[in-house]
Order: sequence, then C-alpha cells, then structure tokens
Amino acid sequence: MSTNTTSAYSDFHLQFIAGEWQTGKDDSTNTNTNPYNGDTLVEIQQATKDQLNEAYDAATQAQEAWAKQTPAARAAVLYKVVNILDQRQEEIVDWLIKESGSTRIKAMVEFGATRAITLEAATFPNRVHGEIRPSNTPGKENFIYREPIGVVAVISPWNFPLHLTQRSIAPALALGNAVVLKPASDTPVTGGLLLAKVFEEAGLPKGLLNVVVGSGSEIGDAIVEHKAPSLVSFTGSTSVGKHIGELANGGEYIKQVALELGGNSPFVVLKDADIEQAVRAAAFGKFLHQGQICIAINRVIVEDEIYDDFVERFLAHVKTLNVGDPNKQDTAVGPIINEKQVKSLKEKIAKAQEEGAKMILSGEIDGQVVPPHIFTEVTREMDLSRNEVFGPLVGIIRAKDEDDALSIANDSMYGLSSAVFTADMQKGLRFARGIRAGMTHINDISVNDESNTPFGGEKNSGIGRFNGEWVLEEFTRTHWISMQNEPREYPF
Repeated sequence: MSTNTTSAYSDFHLQFIAGEWQTGKDDSTNTNTNPYNGDTLVEIQQATKDQLNEAYDAATQAQEAWAKQTPAARAAVLYKVVNILDQRQEEIVDWLIKESGSTRIKAMVEFGATRAITLEAATFPNRVHGEIRPSNTPGKENFIYREPIGVVAVISPWNFPLHLTQRSIAPALALGNAVVLKPASDTPVTGGLLLAKVFEEAGLPKGLLNVVVGSGSEIGDAIVEHKAPSLVSFTGSTSVGKHIGELANGGEYIKQVALELGGNSPFVVLKDADIEQAVRAAAFGKFLHQGQICIAINRVIVEDEIYDDFVERFLAHVKTLNVGDPNKQDTAVGPIINEKQVKSLKEKIAKAQEEGAKMILSGEIDGQVVPPHIFTEVTREMDLSRNEVFGPLVGIIRAKDEDDALSIANDSMYGLSSAVFTADMQKGLRFARGIRAGMTHINDISVNDESNTPFGGEKNSGIGRFNGEWVLEEFTRTHWISMQNEPREYPF
C-alpha cells in the first residue's frame, strides 16, 4: 500500500479484483477517451465473467470478518479516505475534467459532494442500531437487529461518476458490507478504479471492494444474476433500471434493489417570483454539466403573466455563457460524453422543430460540444416535455395560472426532483407538496443533493433512497430475534 500522496496514481489499465491489480482477460478493450479533444486516456483490457466470479468470491469471503470489525475500525478507514481525497483533490478534479467532460466548476461541485458523502458514511457504523419490542407472549423478549446485508453489487453512471459511485460504496462498506462495482464504460477511472486506489491507500482490507471493468454483453446481466449480492444498487436510465429490476426479481436468486433512474425535473416560475433570480437559477440548473444530470432542469414552466419577460431575460443571460474547453475556469458548458449522446441531441433538436417548438437560441455543434439550445412555445405533449433530454436543450412552457402550472409539472411518468420560484413561501410550500416527486426545492434549482437528506424519486424515477438515515435501511437487513425467558405453554 502506497502512502506517498505526492505521486499520482497510475496503472489504470488494470482491474482491481480480490485486493490485487490484474489484467482483464476478455478479448475486448475499453478505450477511454477525453470527450473534449478525443485524446486516449487509458486502454483497459476488459474483464471476463470468470473474473467477475472471482470478485464475488473475494467479496463473500472478506465480508464476514469485516462485519465483525468494531464500528470505530470501519469508521477509521472512511476518515482516512476523506483525508486522501483532500490530499489528492487536484488530481481527482483533473481526472473528472478529462474523463467525464466536467467543467472545472462541475468537477469541484462533484468533488465536494463525494467528500461530503464519505464523511457522512464515516458516522454510519455508530448510527446503525436495533430495537427491543414488547411481546404479548409471557416471558418473551423481541430484539430487532440491523445487520449488514452482505455483498452489494454497484452499477454506476458516467455523468457524476465519482460521487454517484461513492454514494453507494462508502455507506455499504461503512455498514459492514463488501462491494463488487461495475463502473460505466465511459468513466471507468473516476467511476471506480480511482476510488479503488483511494480505498487501497486508506487500508481497506483486501476483497472488500472489487472494481470490474467489462462490457455489458459479457458481465452486464451476470453482475445482477450472480448468487452473491443481496442488493443491487444502480444509477442510470429508467429502461436499464427496469431490466435490472426484472433480473433481480425474476431469476433464481431474488435480490433487493436500490434504483435511482431518469428524471424530467420541472422548474416552475410563478407570477410573483423574483424573475432575475429565477433566470440565473434556471441557467445554472439546466446547463451545469451540459444538462447531463438526472436532476437537471428538464422543463421550465412559467405563468403566462410573466412568460415573455422571463424568456427575454433568460435568453439574454444564456447568451453570456462560455462554451468549450472544460478545463477553463469560466467555461459553463463543456462537451457531451460521447458521439451517441450527441446524435440523440441532434434528433431531439430536429423533433422539437418538427412538433412546432420555436428555437430562439442555437449554435454550431463542434465535435462533442453542443451549445445551449432554447425553445419557446413548447407544450406538454411535445417530446421535449415528455422525455428526459440529458443535454443543453431546454423548452419553456407557458402555464395559464398556478393550477395549470402544477398540472403540467405532474404530467410526467417521472418524479425525481423539481423546483418552484415564488415570493410567497407558504404558497411555495403548498405548491411543492402538490408535486409528485421525491424532492422539491422552493426558490432554488432542482439540482440539489445533501449527504444527510433523502435522495430518490417516485414513479419511473426509481425505488429507494440514498443518504443519511435512509441509506442505513437500504444497506442493512432487519433480523428479528425473540428470546423465550421462561417455559411457554403450548396447546398440544
């Protein structure tokens, strides 16, 4: 284990399995490139199903001893991880910029969120607890224990790879579990291998964290169907999440799932709102990380009385945003993660125009850099309103009044995050409680995530909650043990 934090991590072409760095044995190679300039960052020989099995075997064997460690011992590893993150902040931020296309602003936001959830997870070993419940049977006591769930499979996304991976693995490990992680193919380093280096340096015992980089065709279903994991934690698209749910509950071994899926976040501006503040919030909440965030603003809904004023100010503000090199301090909009996503955005732009939306701002697409596109006169029936955009495109919908705005906000199969702007806090609270979503923010953006508050959605946006007390339930199992302290009389 290296303790020299002045030397940058290397050997990201290797897999981290059973506490050892080894070469993948599959015939395929993951060529990891910079989405802004196309430079090759690392080429990774991918893992086979046999290597996935090796990872699960190691996790299963290591987990039992880890669960028996004292809370202080497990917490100590997490606190060391926090220290290492701090020491390597610039190195980590640099990887986020060059691998995931994060602007420097977004990379710093993600680093802060990763640090926060790690620090929160370090408190979990001392916060998990059981209960004693009374019994109607004479002489009986009921004990309800919270135990580690065992082995956790984590499948993480490419958009906030460091944070959304750590959001699962840090609590899982803190609570006495072991982890087998499959990072997204676009971000194998920041979504997994980099964290493996950090946990290795922090002294995490071998076998507890395994990072398996492989193709979906080789290990995508196998990581879910394997008998070892009791829980599958997945963050990604709704379509893939549904497939994982089917595998987890339709195969030989039934597993619990924690699914954080797609979103279609409404951003509602009521007629009494501070328009200038709402404009700045809408721009940041829409275009941070090029809109490639599950909780990014997807629909802007504005009351008719202020619609034209809002549109005029929003257009003027968005025109001032810098687009291009994500490594520059003042860049607001950087590159899209890959060519497939760029193609999807081009199709959405064309479809929006076909359906009658008015494009009031566009720009030339340069490689994988897509500048902001703004559409007005969008209706709730349009594709731009119905489906998750995941890019720097935004439609602005006109609402007749407050009731109409709420109806439009709820007219979606998704229910992850949402926001409403108003000068009247009581009206804002009433409106927020009327939105069917896991999270709603008054006079703020839909892009919010705090390590001590419940993160998750309703409807097609997922199952379960991350962070704080809520993740304690996700990553532990409940065990009822009764104790009959005196002989019980039975009827026969």
